[in-house]
Amino acid sequence: QVQLVESGGGLVQPGGSLRLSCAAARSTLDYYGIAWFRQAPGKEREGVSCISSHDGKTHYADSVKDRFTISRDKANNSVYLQMSRLKPEDTAVYYCATDYYCSVVVSGINYWGQGTQVTVSS
Repeated sequence: QVQLVESGGGLVQPGGSLRLSCAAARSTLDYYGIAWFRQAPGKEREGVSCISSHDGKTHYADSVKDRFTISRDKANNSVYLQMSRLKPEDTAVYYCATDYYCSVVVSGINYWGQGTQVTVSS
């Protein structure tokens, strides 16, 4: 059974930063790409970023490009999403997920984490 555990969400002021973590077994991270999605109230879940397990390539949605950075820490079996210059519209529940092809679409996801809330507000 694949398990993904997110952490690091919270309340932050506009312009601030947060780092989300997604912990998983080494075998999971070696086999699957890991994607981050988010879902705001009343909106559909949308893909934010992904890092490939095969070549380490990264992908970003236009809305977060140049503000968010995805990375993998092999020593700690984790994938991070560093979020900077946060905006109120970044407020959402953030989920990490296994995404073999890094398609960053909901239909391409095999497993989901439980989600972590990020709120950007003054």
